[in-house]
Amino acid sequence: MSDPRRRAWTVTALLVVFMMVNFADKSVLGLAAEPIRTDLGLSASTFGLVNSAFFLLFSVCGAAVGLLADRIRPKWLLLVMAVLWSIAQTPLALGGGLALLVASRVLLGAAEGPAFPVAQQTAMSWFPDRSRNLPGALVVLGTSLGVLLAAPGLTWVMDHHGWRSAFAVVAVAGLVWALLWVRLGGEGRYARAQDDASSARAGAPTADGTGATVPRTPYRRILTTRTWIGASTAYFGAYWITAFALVWLPSYLREGLGYSTAASARVLMLVYGLNAVVVLGQAVLTGWLLRRGTASRWARGRVGGALLLMSAAACLALPSAPAGAATVVLLAVGFGAAGAMTSIAVTTVAQLTPADRRGGALGIMNAVVTTAGLIAPTLIGHLVDTHGADGYQYAVLITGALLLLGGTAAVTLIDPDRDARLLPR
Repeated sequence: MSDPRRRAWTVTALLVVFMMVNFADKSVLGLAAEPIRTDLGLSASTFGLVNSAFFLLFSVCGAAVGLLADRIRPKWLLLVMAVLWSIAQTPLALGGGLALLVASRVLLGAAEGPAFPVAQQTAMSWFPDRSRNLPGALVVLGTSLGVLLAAPGLTWVMDHHGWRSAFAVVAVAGLVWALLWVRLGGEGRYARAQDDASSARAGAPTADGTGATVPRTPYRRILTTRTWIGASTAYFGAYWITAFALVWLPSYLREGLGYSTAASARVLMLVYGLNAVVVLGQAVLTGWLLRRGTASRWARGRVGGALLLMSAAACLALPSAPAGAATVVLLAVGFGAAGAMTSIAVTTVAQLTPADRRGGALGIMNAVVTTAGLIAPTLIGHLVDTHGADGYQYAVLITGALLLLGGTAAVTLIDPDRDARLLPR
């Protein structure tokens, strides 16, 4: 494929599918919850622990492989991840009980922890900074598309062929993607700065023809910038509401708000549909602002912060809203507007960070942020056990407060142009 632009978008499309498979893998256990519990004789508490096992190594491996991505080509890291996903799912498709189920989720979490930052790093290597928002947003969009397609598709498979067949489907999907990636995947020309920096450290001639040694920027310098702290805080709020939506939003709609199963499904489609529109709309707006010369603190920090603050306001108003259309609107905005911060945080940190430190900076950010996926489901479950249906309302208020903190951090702290000047390149 000789056309670099066509190759860039082909790789981006493969990475979108990569994230779709990733989130289908995440959602399959929840979709098959009732038949799995019945077949294996699991209590609700035991099944909850199985879900928590997924995050046992998720954040640790996210940081470790992110650091590794600064030394090993991301193409091969992504390939290994996809193969491991399939390996993790295959035994459950063939048989096995609780022990195998737990082992499968631990392996899957370890292999999926680095997926998002490494996929974003690879996508960004094909585009200059001013053009990264759209491909970054499309990779994020893959997470929503994965859930939207997995829910009806895997449910149909389970209804007709049993719950184990759903694990077989996602295992095959991972292998098919891996075969396509071997043939078509790779990094783009904007990853070459990383090679130049590595050569310079070894004393080899760099792009400017010199052999001067270029020192690596210490990670602590990057992680203590106001931009990294602000982007990570904002991203934490966005990931918190993602975890809330994946695990508890259907139950909140039915038990907390009294919607029927059919009505809950329609609201969920509205939430994920709005999320997709906001993610793409933000990418277009931010890209347009950057091309017009707008500083990144406005094009990224202020835009992302405004979306989080909008989501926070909707969540804080939701518990006291009258039932009906107002509740639906607040639900859609509260749970659908914050997701764009995911791609904003990634492109912001990528702009800030020297190329040979980008994988580590993104991996560490992802490891810190995804602890929300471990904390949120457990905390919300405790609130529901303690307060019944009112526990959902307390959970929504806590979520609103975290989004308010994240939005404020994005607006006040993010300025990659300023902080990049303080780092050795």
